[in-house]
Amino acid sequence: MAAVGAPDLSPGRREVGPTARWVGREQPIFTTRAHVFQIDPSTKKNWVPASKQAVTVSYFYDVTRNSYRIISVDGAKVIINSTITPNMTFTKTSQKFGQWADSRANTVFGLGFSSEQQLTKFAEKFQEVKEAAKLAREKSQEKIETSSNHSQASSVNGTDDEKASHAGPADTHLKSENDKLKIALTQSAANVKKWEIELQTLRESNARLTTALQESAASVEQWKRQFSICRDENDRLRNKIDELEEQCGEINREKEKNSQLKRRIEELEAELREKETELKDLRKQSEIIPQLMSECEYVSEKLEAAERDNQNLEDKVRSLKTDIEESKYRQRHLKVELKSFLEVLDGKIDDLHDFRRGLSKLGADN
Repeated sequence: MAAVGAPDLSPGRREVGPTARWVGREQPIFTTRAHVFQIDPSTKKNWVPASKQAVTVSYFYDVTRNSYRIISVDGAKVIINSTITPNMTFTKTSQKFGQWADSRANTVFGLGFSSEQQLTKFAEKFQEVKEAAKLAREKSQEKIETSSNHSQASSVNGTDDEKASHAGPADTHLKSENDKLKIALTQSAANVKKWEIELQTLRESNARLTTALQESAASVEQWKRQFSICRDENDRLRNKIDELEEQCGEINREKEKNSQLKRRIEELEAELREKETELKDLRKQSEIIPQLMSECEYVSEKLEAAERDNQNLEDKVRSLKTDIEESKYRQRHLKVELKSFLEVLDGKIDDLHDFRRGLSKLGADN
């Protein structure tokens, strides 16, 4: 099954939550976050989500019972309470998903992590805890065997003393059976006391768990209220940002208009310089006319042609003068338009400065 995505949270980070409040005989030794699943009890194939989002999953060590457990709480619901035994195996089924079977809970748990690194760390910690549970079981068995051998040795010594003090074989046999019954009764009483202690421990653990769940429910309500306040504040800030973006858009449009006007002024100035250059060329050409007329006096054969040329040149001169007057008139008109445009541009620039000061004041107020 593919792993389920989860928020980024580094494994091993200690979080304040229901599991982190379990103090006393149980202490968290490793904490991470993951999506929790359980195998479908009807099909034994499909996964059923046990949490709506990524939740805290922790390894706990029971000092009194010398055992290890995996515990996870979603709100007020305990979704994982699995005691780790030496015969358990954690299996990676994909890059971000792993599972293990719990015969006591008669189910299979699955965890979906947000990264392969989190899955690897959880699997390594599972193997470490499994080895620790194996060592704890071996030590417990050694203690039981030592106690059993000690009881048997005491029973044998008692039987030898009785044989030495009593001659009857029937009385000796009855005495031996009676001692064995006494030993069994003592062991049963010890087991009952041990079970009572474990029952009391479980009750205390359940009481702490209930308190932690109640505190978790209160914290969830508080977080909901804080989330609602933050969401309202976020909406207000978003509306303010939209208004500022709209104002910035208007400023950018004004800047674009100013840029277009500047380009138009530069084009008009370039045209004016071209006209002035043409006027200078025409003036230079008009200076050649007297020289041509003097040459025409010495050339009689070309007099008529010169006169015609002279007439044509005079017509051109008049036309040029007219063009010059029109050019001067257009130049004056362009200067008037340019002056008017500069006045409008100065007004726009003043408006932009006022608007920028307003924005600066608004930013300072915020």
